[in-house]
Amino acid sequence: MGHRLRDGRGVSRPIADPLAFIRAETRLNPVPLVPEISLHVADEAVPLWQRTEEELGEMGLPPPFWAFAWAGGQALARHVLDHPETVAGRQVLDFASGSGLVGIAAMKAGASAVTCADIDPFARAAIGLNGQANGVPLTATGHDLIGTDAGWDTVLAGDIAYEKDLSARVFDWLLALSARGATVLIGDPGRTYLPKDRLEHLAEYSVPVTRELEDMEIKRTSVWRPLMG
Repeated sequence: MGHRLRDGRGVSRPIADPLAFIRAETRLNPVPLVPEISLHVADEAVPLWQRTEEELGEMGLPPPFWAFAWAGGQALARHVLDHPETVAGRQVLDFASGSGLVGIAAMKAGASAVTCADIDPFARAAIGLNGQANGVPLTATGHDLIGTDAGWDTVLAGDIAYEKDLSARVFDWLLALSARGATVLIGDPGRTYLPKDRLEHLAEYSVPVTRELEDMEIKRTSVWRPLMG
């Protein structure tokens, strides 16, 4: 039997189909800092977050990070579009992709191929929908890629420094990829576990965000890369 989720009237409906769920719960809107790209995003953050966290959580799924354009991803997408040389003609990994925003920006900036990695099957469904909406092909994978190396030329990662243990693993891996020659770019709005002492600051953006999920409406967000040498 498929899983079910209650709607606002308390009526349960099947959510076995992530694509149908995303279409029902989101609307295609331009991204504030990257209006060239539109995403399927939630109109109201808190109701969707609470329902999915409670009921999809029972299925062992993460909260709906895929339903929002987070500050780090917006800044990174803007940076990639404004600096296409970072991805043009390259094999790109968009790590912890969520909505696929950064991967879409990479394809629009001329990447030869983009892999969007996210362990959440709903995120992977959103990545497919968002790629189609923006006319770019994306490959989505649910594999845990931390510690692996498929020879990517550029690795992009937004909003990944919010959990201590996970951040330590991710940044050790990203710095290793950088050391072997990959271009690694990180978008971050000042999350707690960003290892600034190991990174070089490249750019800063004022990113419109939802106050329901962040502590302000404009979030100063930076793009970083690993220190060289």
